[in-house]
Amino acid sequence: MSLSIFALGGINEIGKNMYVVQYEDDIFVIDCGGKFPDESLLGIDLIIPEMTCLEENREKIRGLIVTHGHEDHIGGVPYFFKKLKAPVYATNFTLGLIELKLSEHKLLRGTELNKINSDSQLDFGKVKVSFFKVSHSIPDCLGIVFHTPEGNVVHTGDFKFDLTPANDEQSEIHKMAKIGTEGVMVLLSESTNAERTGLTPSERMVASHLEEAFMKAEGKIFVSTFASNVNRVQQVVEAAIKTDRKLALLGRSMVNVVDVAIERGYLNVPEGMLIEPHVVDQLDPDKVAILCTGSQGEPMAALSRLSSGNYRDVSIYPGDTVIMAASPIPGNEKDVSKIIDNLFKLGAKVIYGSGSTTGMHVSGHGYQEDLKLMLTLMKPKYFIPIHGEYRMLHHHRLLAESVGVEKGNTFIVRNGDIVDIENGEARQTRNVPAGDTYVDGVSVGDVGEIVLRDRKQLSEDGMLVIVLTLSKAERKIISGPDTISRGFVFVKNSEDLMRDVNKLVTKTVTELQEDNVHRWNVIKQGIKKAVGQHIFQQTRRKPMILPIIIEI
Repeated sequence: MSLSIFALGGINEIGKNMYVVQYEDDIFVIDCGGKFPDESLLGIDLIIPEMTCLEENREKIRGLIVTHGHEDHIGGVPYFFKKLKAPVYATNFTLGLIELKLSEHKLLRGTELNKINSDSQLDFGKVKVSFFKVSHSIPDCLGIVFHTPEGNVVHTGDFKFDLTPANDEQSEIHKMAKIGTEGVMVLLSESTNAERTGLTPSERMVASHLEEAFMKAEGKIFVSTFASNVNRVQQVVEAAIKTDRKLALLGRSMVNVVDVAIERGYLNVPEGMLIEPHVVDQLDPDKVAILCTGSQGEPMAALSRLSSGNYRDVSIYPGDTVIMAASPIPGNEKDVSKIIDNLFKLGAKVIYGSGSTTGMHVSGHGYQEDLKLMLTLMKPKYFIPIHGEYRMLHHHRLLAESVGVEKGNTFIVRNGDIVDIENGEARQTRNVPAGDTYVDGVSVGDVGEIVLRDRKQLSEDGMLVIVLTLSKAERKIISGPDTISRGFVFVKNSEDLMRDVNKLVTKTVTELQEDNVHRWNVIKQGIKKAVGQHIFQQTRRKPMILPIIIEI
C-alpha cells in the first residue's frame, strides 16, 4: 500500500495521542503523549502508547513531529527515545518542554532536536511537510500538512478559532483556506468538544474576570490552572501587577514551565515580582498572589496539599480567595470536588465551576462551529476524527457530513486500525498492534494484566501467607502451619478461623502425602484450593493465598 494512516493512541480515549502517516518506506510519527491512570490501575504512574510496530520498522522512521507541548502529546517522548531513534521537529516553546523531559531522563545528549515554525518546509524526498499556525491553550501550536504523491494529508493538532487570542497568535485561516483549495485527500481533526454547540469563547474573556476577582479579594489569592496554559499565567501576572501583588509559584511543573516561558520569551514578568514560597507569610496577605498546580485534583499537586494543610511554606487562612482557573477533565470531577470541600472547610472563598459560570476558564478545544469551520476550509475527500472518545468521534462525523463530506467517507477507527489510500480510494481492512504500556516507577512495560489483577485482589481482599516446614527424610510436617494475614482479617479477632485454616492445611498436606504426592507445586495448589474454598464459604472473600514450604 502506498499511503497509510493510523493511530497508536488518542482514539476512543482522551490522552496518549500518537498518530502515524506512512508513505511507502517513509514513516512520520505525530506526537507521543501520555495519559494518567484511573483508580483501577493500582500503582501505575503513566500510560503511554504501545510502540511494537514502530520498533519493528525503526529504520523507516523519518521523524517525530510534535504539534504542541501538552502532556497528552509529549508525555511519552522520553520513553519513545529509550527504544527508538529519530529526529524531533517542534516549535521553540514545545522544544523547551521536551528538553526538560529529556534532561530528567538523561536522554538530551543523544537526541536530534530541530526547531520549526509555521513557515518551515521539510523535504523527505517523496514526502514534503509544511505547517500552519493554530490557536490553543498553550503557545506555539501547529497543524501539519503531508504532501504525498497520493494527495495531501492534514493533521490539525489541537485547535480553536480564537479571533482575539491573549498572545496575539492568530490561527492562519488564510493558509488553511489555501491548503483546502489545493486539495486535501485526508483530514485528521481533533474531536474533544464535538458535543458542544456554538463557538469557543475567546481567551480574552478570562482576563477581565480574573482582574475583577483580584480587585475584590481581601486576603491572599491562590490561582490554580494548568502550568502549560502560559496565556492564563500571563493574565494572572497582569492582574497581580494591577493590584500590586507579588507572585509565588507552587508546584514543580509550574516552576519549570514558567522558567521555559520566560527564558524563551513567551511570558513577561516584571523584575522582582516573583517571590519564593517561604517569603509568602512574611508579606501582607493582600500583597500576595500564588499560582499553583493541581486544578485536576492530583493528590500530590500543590493545591491538594494546600487544601489539607500539608504544604510546608504556605497555608490557606480564612478569608483567602482560591480561583480554579481550569475545568475538570472528565473523570477528575470527584477529586476536584473533594479539594473544593476542603478549601471551604479552611474558610477560603472559592471561585470554581465551568468557564461559562465563573468566566475563569475557556476551553482550548474548538466547539462545533470551530470544527465545522476547519472542515469547510480544508474540504477533505476523506475524514478521520481523532482525539476523543467514541461519542465525540461520532458527533464529529455528523458535523463533517453536515458541511459536505460524503457519507461513507468518514472513518471512525480504533487505535491500530490502518486506513490505506491507493489511487485516490481509501479503505480500512488491516491493523497493527496498539494498546497501553504502563509506566510504574522506573519500569516501563513490565507491569501487565496479571500483575494488575494481583494488585486488585490484594487491594480488595488482602492476602494470607501460610508457612510450613517439612522433613525431607520423613516427609512429615515438623513445624507449622503458621498463618499470616495482611489486609484480610485481624488475626486476634479471628482466632477460630485461623485455627480452622491451619487444621485444613495439615489435613490437606497429610492426605496428599498418603497419596504419594510430594511435588511442591502440587502441594501448594492443593493448599490454595482447599483454603480458598473454606475461606469463601466462611467470609465470602477471596484473599490471595501464598503457601510457603520449607524443606529441611
